[in-house]
Amino acid sequence: MADAAPPARRRDPMRTKRALLDAAASSVVTHGAGVSVDVIARTAGVSKSGLLHHFGSKEQLFAALAQDAFDRFAAEAEAAVEADDLAPGRLLRGYLRATFAQAADPDAADYWAVMAHLAVVPAVAEAARADFRFWEGRLTADGFDPAVAQLVLLAANGLELGEAVGWVPGGDRDQLRDRLLKLTRAADTVRDVLLP
Repeated sequence: MADAAPPARRRDPMRTKRALLDAAASSVVTHGAGVSVDVIARTAGVSKSGLLHHFGSKEQLFAALAQDAFDRFAAEAEAAVEADDLAPGRLLRGYLRATFAQAADPDAADYWAVMAHLAVVPAVAEAARADFRFWEGRLTADGFDPAVAQLVLLAANGLELGEAVGWVPGGDRDQLRDRLLKLTRAADTVRDVLLP
């Protein structure tokens, strides 16, 4: 009796999507946003039609890539909220901790390279606006002063960009994080935080 042929291997759709997102990120870092669908598909080890089956167009793939990054960061920010911190601004403090952890990550430069390339893609720009609205709503619901929260967020996001292009010396990162975290505590005043 002959050996039975092995069962046909089925692709796992979630793993294929993950492979496509990872391939898109690395391809954008290497080739920019003008990279072809063929290159991304080849990098992921799937056919062009396979890529287009999961993401109807390159723009949809890029929007999904941006959303994936936003979702990952949101999960990191939630995980960075300290369990015993019940004061208003606790989510903002988690956001800050996650932002500074991401800035210290050597792979963060690739994230910024991808986002810089994709910022011109309309679907990515819309996803970024939606992510901003998401955070604006979440942080407002967290009960912290919205004006101070906006200032802290802008400073944190500026740090991320500054880290990506080498504007912020690594030794200053911890001091900046600590000052921003102090700004999120109601008992501290701006003067207390800014003066050594």
